[in-house]
Amino acid sequence: MSPGTLPTADELRAAATVVALPMRVRFRGITVREALLLRGPAGWGEFAPFPEYGDAESAAWLRSAIESAWEGPPAPRRSSVPVNATVPAVGAEQVPEILARFPGARTAKVKVAEKGQTPADDLARVAAVRRHVDHVRVDANGGWTVDEAVRALTALTEDAPLQYAEQPCATVDELVELRNRLARQGTAVPIAADESIRRADDPLRVVRAGAADVAVVKVAPLGGMRALVRLADELAGHGAKVVVSSALDTAVGIDAGLSAAAALPELDLACGLGTGGFFEDDVAAPRPMSGGELDVAAVTPDPDRLAGLAASAERTSWWLDRLDRCRALL
Repeated sequence: MSPGTLPTADELRAAATVVALPMRVRFRGITVREALLLRGPAGWGEFAPFPEYGDAESAAWLRSAIESAWEGPPAPRRSSVPVNATVPAVGAEQVPEILARFPGARTAKVKVAEKGQTPADDLARVAAVRRHVDHVRVDANGGWTVDEAVRALTALTEDAPLQYAEQPCATVDELVELRNRLARQGTAVPIAADESIRRADDPLRVVRAGAADVAVVKVAPLGGMRALVRLADELAGHGAKVVVSSALDTAVGIDAGLSAAAALPELDLACGLGTGGFFEDDVAAPRPMSGGELDVAAVTPDPDRLAGLAASAERTSWWLDRLDRCRALL
């Protein structure tokens, strides 16, 4: 969508609804997820960069929301998408309750390296998950040094393999070093990059540098569904597999993620799009999961839910001001 065809700032404001979704458990350090939703001629879009993100970075999220609401999704290649369960940094005893929210899921992503917890906590949580699913991934959100990652991943793969370790270290250079050290000691753990791709000016640089085997990609930070599909094609050309994931999206954002995943030529790994269960309530009725998959179908927020989840006047004003600033950058 070219700048000349973008909706005006006034049109965006008129199309906007700001919501605040309370969460069942703390995730990414937050307990309430705020989002600005746009209703356009093609449906709904979500603008929800995290509050700490600057306007230049957040503008891509707005472009994505406009694409969803004013253009709609790309042509699908499949009608349903496999998704992984997501297990926050909870105690091992809570794992069965968490996994019950993902009926039929055969893959689980387990949060590790949580501040205030120990490697023993991670080992116990992963062991509990392994009793219920076939494939386990771990996600450290860049929380380990290279030395810590080597020790942790060696311990976590002592009894069974990991499908991959997502963003074990924060920087691209650290990921390269980690991959080399694991290879030298014969520890077979594929490395996935998330933050290093989502917040990079050149997402392909991470794979070209030899930092990752898997690229975790999200619609909004990349600027939309079509941008994700184009990037996935380029990444595949460099030998990297792709996992489409959620940025802790509302049902509207999940719809965009599913539509992007449905448009990919190849989809070898379960996607991280089953995060709706972390909200106490969402803007639309929960999309039922069957056999570990979610159907691809347009979502329309429920007016009563929107009213009940409406953000405060102060927070609505904050988001509308942010909307104006980011629109000016497109």
